[in-house]
Amino acid sequence: MRYGDAAVMLLIAAGLVACEDATPPPQIPQTPYPTAYPQPTAYPPPAPTATAPPAPTAPPAAPPPAPLPPANTSGLPPMSPQAQASYQQGQAAFRSGQLQTAMAYFNQATQYDPRAAQAFYALGTVQERVSRGQAIASYQRAYQIAPKYEDAIVAYGLAMAKQGAVSNADSFLTDKRGRLPKAARVAAALAEVKSLQKDTASAQRIAQEALKVDPDCRPAMLTIARDHFRQRRLDLSLYALKAILDGFGDDNPPRDKENAEAHLLRATIWDEKNERAAAMGAYKKVVQLRPDIVVARLKLATYLLESGDAQQALPVLQQALSYDPSNIGLHLSIGDALRLMGRFDEAKKEFEWVAQRDSALPQVHYNLGLLYVFAPKVSGMTSKQQVEAAIVELEKYKELRRKTDPSDHEELLKRAKLKKAEIDALAAANAPQPPPPPPPPPPPTQ
Repeated sequence: MRYGDAAVMLLIAAGLVACEDATPPPQIPQTPYPTAYPQPTAYPPPAPTATAPPAPTAPPAAPPPAPLPPANTSGLPPMSPQAQASYQQGQAAFRSGQLQTAMAYFNQATQYDPRAAQAFYALGTVQERVSRGQAIASYQRAYQIAPKYEDAIVAYGLAMAKQGAVSNADSFLTDKRGRLPKAARVAAALAEVKSLQKDTASAQRIAQEALKVDPDCRPAMLTIARDHFRQRRLDLSLYALKAILDGFGDDNPPRDKENAEAHLLRATIWDEKNERAAAMGAYKKVVQLRPDIVVARLKLATYLLESGDAQQALPVLQQALSYDPSNIGLHLSIGDALRLMGRFDEAKKEFEWVAQRDSALPQVHYNLGLLYVFAPKVSGMTSKQQVEAAIVELEKYKELRRKTDPSDHEELLKRAKLKKAEIDALAAANAPQPPPPPPPPPPPTQ
């Protein structure tokens, strides 16, 4: 691109921040991007009083990278034929959502060729989704084999940041940037870490410097947009995203209109602005471009569930499980979808799966209580057992919930207790009457 076009517009958007920095803006609560795996709202059946509580806030986490082959293989040792075959099989397995199979093939490739840097990198991208603690070691091995392998360096630094070692990520990427001054993506990753540290001035400056090295550096453009988002400069974030996704006319075409993470960020902003139709379309685009980005599937399914379309939401959620089988938010939403479809026993299993892994999560107790209150029949339970279980779950939710959250749990508890009283009264009315007491003995004869 002519550097005076969309990249400069991004720099202008970043430069506006420098002007703002002269007078610090009021402190506004920071909102991380992207919204990681959010716990969904429960979707009640069509009853006049059933209104689910809002979802708790999820911790921040960026989507893991996809195990794509490197765009530039210079500096990478060639893989052996056996390793290459396993590597390609791993790619195919990942594209179809078979993560365990993909991980096995990538691991096999590293065994066939211990210097297959791209196989170690691909293995790390799957491990980030399946066994997060092992990913860093795989990324590290990849850049140790190929010290200029930018994909692996960036993934290693950002994986450390996601696991909370943000200062270590900063030090690592600062060192690598000094060693590789022409590596624009390494600079962009450092800018991302600075943004996570809320150092917006450094984040914007380093991202601009990355664009000067490579005006086509998509990660740097995206970091500028993300940093604006984190600092609640939503209009500037949308402006930067427009340069990436739409461009500014024929003379300034879009830099990367198929960038899934840019579409995800724009969907998140539209979601915040309550522009639901636009947000839903953007989430659909993300799922189309990157089926492995679970948060987009979860948000899309949330919209579908809120509109009552559980039939369409369920496969979206089930496909997401192949990329993140232990995601609590997915299992909660799958349970909601199954409940709305009248598949109460299956829904109960999903909620119980969540409760076994996080019994302190208020939402799962609300969802179970809601199910027990409205399900006509739950297998293996009498009506009395079902309503008693509803009371237990709703009381547990009441104990754990944030008191500032609006909720209808008191109305549901009242309904459950009234139903229990009716069951008890009916049981008492139908109970066999005790036999009359025997007549008193006759008085003794005088």
